[in-house]
Amino acid sequence: MSAYKLTRRHFFLGLIFLLFFGFILLALLIPFAENLSTPPLLVGDVAPYDIHAPNALTYPSQILTARQQDTVSSEVPLVYSAVDTNIARQQLERLRNTLVYINSVRQDGYSTQEQKTTDLTALVDIQLSRDTIIGILSLSDSRWQSISQETTSILDQIMREPLRDNQISAVDEKIPTLISLSFPEEQTPIITSLVQAYIVPNSLYNEQLTEAARQQARIGVPTVTRNFITDETIIQGGKVITETDYEALQQYGIAQPKNRWQDLISALGLAILSVAVFGFYTHRHPDEFSGNIGVRKLALLLVLFLFFLIVARIVIPDHAVIPYVYPVMGFALTISALFSAELAIIAVVPLTFLIPYGLPDAQVLTLYYLLGSLFGVFALSKAQRLTSFFWAGIAISISAAAVAVAYRIIQPTADWVGIATLALAAVINGIASVSIALILHYFLAQFLGQTTALQLIELSRPDHQLHQLLLRNAPGTYQHSLRVANLVEQAADTIGANSMLARVGALYHDIGKLLNPYFFIENQPPGNLNPHNDLDPETSAATIIRHVSDGVDLARKYRLPRQISDFIEQHHGTTITRYQYTRALEEAGMDKEAVDMDKFRYPGPRPSTREIALLMLADTCEARERAERPKGEDELLELIKSVVKDKQDIGELDETQLTMQDLEQIIDSFSSSLRGVYHPRIQYPKSDSDIKTRPISYRIPDVDTPPTPPALEPSPNNEKTGQI
Repeated sequence: MSAYKLTRRHFFLGLIFLLFFGFILLALLIPFAENLSTPPLLVGDVAPYDIHAPNALTYPSQILTARQQDTVSSEVPLVYSAVDTNIARQQLERLRNTLVYINSVRQDGYSTQEQKTTDLTALVDIQLSRDTIIGILSLSDSRWQSISQETTSILDQIMREPLRDNQISAVDEKIPTLISLSFPEEQTPIITSLVQAYIVPNSLYNEQLTEAARQQARIGVPTVTRNFITDETIIQGGKVITETDYEALQQYGIAQPKNRWQDLISALGLAILSVAVFGFYTHRHPDEFSGNIGVRKLALLLVLFLFFLIVARIVIPDHAVIPYVYPVMGFALTISALFSAELAIIAVVPLTFLIPYGLPDAQVLTLYYLLGSLFGVFALSKAQRLTSFFWAGIAISISAAAVAVAYRIIQPTADWVGIATLALAAVINGIASVSIALILHYFLAQFLGQTTALQLIELSRPDHQLHQLLLRNAPGTYQHSLRVANLVEQAADTIGANSMLARVGALYHDIGKLLNPYFFIENQPPGNLNPHNDLDPETSAATIIRHVSDGVDLARKYRLPRQISDFIEQHHGTTITRYQYTRALEEAGMDKEAVDMDKFRYPGPRPSTREIALLMLADTCEARERAERPKGEDELLELIKSVVKDKQDIGELDETQLTMQDLEQIIDSFSSSLRGVYHPRIQYPKSDSDIKTRPISYRIPDVDTPPTPPALEPSPNNEKTGQI
């Protein structure tokens, strides 16, 4: 790169980062934008900004001490006197007198039933209902005597225990359980009514002793002191100034607000540090942000960063729950899905510090955003599948909820409603972050020319229009593509490549054969003439090679993503159609000078990614396996090794960053997958007559000697046969 281009690039980057710095500074100062010079602060006013302690200070707080004394005093239990047995005796005596009177009324032979009812209604100590009176008058003398004794016994039992005024209701409810079961159900209310009327407290509240105990408790409370360290927040902006806040402001002599030039200096420092993070990253990874795509990536990264920051600084202040719902983690997931997990972690760190800057619970929110983002990025991994976003949402919800609950539960004012609210906010945050990341990923990936997991899922559906065309017009190619897709997907998982992208690329790699399906042997009905027999080698090779350019045209027509089109364009690399080239040599008397090899060579380019390299290797291995039919595992393994070695020797894999370890894992994966496709099967009887005439043999052929299928000889219209 020339010095001019370097200078121009540095100037352009400097201009971008200068604008980036300005917007960060603006976002940080949004909550402090209004004039901070206000009248003297008073109790009940709203603090216009965060007020910090200018120095360390410890002072006795009269307000907090008085509150602590009130709290301790209110916790002193009420003082009651000891059980007064005289009260119990008096109540028993009154009950006996009442029972004697009732008995005399019952025995009065000169009074009518109505007169007796009136006499009992006039009782002073007890108010009996009419039904209870009728029940009493209807009792026999022996039964009345039993009820009188039971009533006296129960009252005596109850009044022996300490009984306070707040316990009367509970004792009244307990009376029916104390009545002997020998009494009928209809007589229970009579006994209950008689006993309840004479139950009174026998342990009385002593106001003087209680007040003395409270005063003693207040005296025992030590003086409460309040401590502040330098720069500790005395009161947060937006909070109502309480008596304790005002007391602290008076101790420092700062009840009069001042202009906060410190906020500007602090914001400048954070903005510079944030820009420096991105500056160092672009300096360490110049290739990642070079060219037009690199500029797009950098611009997109910074715009997303500023968008999440500015919206947060406008929406979050003066709210308690919204900061915990705001989906900062969606930014990290989007960057991870679009670029890399490393860049996502680096970019989200300054964002998690800038958003809560100067806000209440800033430290908690910073950790809340940071840990939620980290766990979300780790769970998302490479975002190759839609389920990755699902697990990322769960990871965000759990980790964020853990942070919110852990810091909330240790606060003195913690309550379960508040804790549950924050936990629910974390769950909503996880859902919102994943939803935003999916939407942004889908649209922004197209802006960057990338393929999203959602697009891959849509393209992999068997009802896709191109799949249906391939199935109807070239069924053999369709089946071949499915087998190759399975091979590629398994191998991609083994080496850690993008298995979903590799599978979808394999499904579409041969769509160019749609335009001339019968020029490829897998689509020719048995017994049909081979159209290549009537073509010269060059024309035959051109027909075969053309399926690559035809495939690219179809990909463009059906708007397949560029990454899928790369699979179509690069899966043969710059190899040659070996069979047609050999025919041309034979017709030229093996004179290599007389044959132009370039006419038999695919236009390329060579595979540029590991996934496309896997497709090239799997495509050739699958075709050769079908044509050569190796008779055992050893022959199959040697076939795969020869394909890999040949592609490596001719340089087709040079631009894919595949390592020797990757190649060994690919060979093992292909061997396992192909061995599973063409595994030995049970030998079944051919007809019912065989079942009747001879026993069935369920012998499974030896794995090394599989049943011999119908021969598939190499053919000039199968370009993959021997194409290494």
